[in-house]
Amino acid sequence: MTKYLMFQGTSSHVGKSILTAALCRIFFREGRRVAPFKAQNMALNSFVTADGLEMGRAQVAQAEAAGLAPRVEMNPVLLKPTGNQTSQVIINGRAVGVMSAAEYHTGYALKAFDAVKVALDKLSAEFDTLIIEGAGSPAEVNLKANDIVNMRVAKHLNAPVILVADIDRGGCLASIVGTLELLDDDERELVKGLIVNKFRGDVNLFLPAVEFLERKTQKPVLGIVPYIDKLGVDDEDSVSLDDKISSDAGDVSIAVIRLGKLSNFTDFDSLAGESDVKLFYATTPDELDAADVIILPGSKNTSEDLLALRQNHFVDKILQRHSGGAAIVGICGGFQMLGEKLFDPLKTESTHVELDGLGLLPLETTFAAEKFTRQVQLDVDFNFLDSRIVGKNLDGYEIHSGTTNLRGRKIISTGEVFGTYVHGIFDNDDFRRQFINAVRAKKNLPPLASTRNLRAERQKNYDRLAAVVRKSLNMQLLADIMS
Repeated sequence: MTKYLMFQGTSSHVGKSILTAALCRIFFREGRRVAPFKAQNMALNSFVTADGLEMGRAQVAQAEAAGLAPRVEMNPVLLKPTGNQTSQVIINGRAVGVMSAAEYHTGYALKAFDAVKVALDKLSAEFDTLIIEGAGSPAEVNLKANDIVNMRVAKHLNAPVILVADIDRGGCLASIVGTLELLDDDERELVKGLIVNKFRGDVNLFLPAVEFLERKTQKPVLGIVPYIDKLGVDDEDSVSLDDKISSDAGDVSIAVIRLGKLSNFTDFDSLAGESDVKLFYATTPDELDAADVIILPGSKNTSEDLLALRQNHFVDKILQRHSGGAAIVGICGGFQMLGEKLFDPLKTESTHVELDGLGLLPLETTFAAEKFTRQVQLDVDFNFLDSRIVGKNLDGYEIHSGTTNLRGRKIISTGEVFGTYVHGIFDNDDFRRQFINAVRAKKNLPPLASTRNLRAERQKNYDRLAAVVRKSLNMQLLADIMS
């Protein structure tokens, strides 16, 4: 019989995703057949499975922690915000349309729960343990009637719930007590314990608060998890971008433009982790003055973000910096922006049927209703900043709705500008180091050898996370709760 454990939070970004990954790793190391699950994600940070299906990136990291290849059943419903209170709705890895918040919550969400139940049945039949993540807070009384990711899942499985609060934000005690107060009696009964997350300082000073919580809520505190610096585990969405800025000591300065509809920001985590790189997210044009490389990242709405870049004078600054010798890189939507023209005859992205790109690459893009989602493996051989970059069997994935005249190529380069549709290209260790060394050569700096193994680092990070969480929690009480 499958055992379940569900993490719900007093709010978003309290650490539910990370704790789910930690428990997946702990149970995987114990030899259990464990899998992660989140009924519904709202995120622009997504991934493509081996069978070409789209899912939330956080469940990909959790699957890796559990020693598994990611499967769409782990995240059957994905909402990708498109702006103006609308989202693209993705069910079982395929887009089914764009809906307003009102349309989805009042007319479609409960239908989407059918996909959730099917996914749960499949995973429960195959795994002996499911670690389930909720979303936001279960106490949003205005949304609860049509909620399909928190208590509806817990009730469907009769799964024990652990309520997680982020003490680093402040108001931790009030958020726990208030959340429990707003739950219905049967929902409150499903909450079997509490976790205080992201604690800094002397735990002994917090023990009186633990006694208060247990007395006030009649729920045990399973543990106090410390704030873990530089986790190295993929995040759910860009709320954590401010934590991803590299140190100021890097020889190579890389600016990623923080687009309004920025997607797949994890494309650049591997760059930020290099000791000779200073990577930051630029919110004003003047910040680009100090950058050796300017990256236009992926976007959920390329047309709207391109228009915003023009209006906010980013385009003028990018072209100015390009003339001054800065390297320009575009990934996915940013790649499309670097071309000469963007056509949208079906108005899938905006009301504009034609837009001028930045004109830095000799290509045109036409948007269509069809969405391309696929994993790719590619060979590259191109010149960048007077250096030759060569790679064999590089891994990545594509998520885009536009078609571009690539003539079979995966990377287009003019020497100081290159673009690609391939997400995750910088996760390939040798390619990433060649890219950075090309910039170093342009600055008359000696090359550095490639010493990082990103995949091995991730496995170590999962083990480190699991060790910290295991030490912080009452694992025997947790096992009793799951029994």
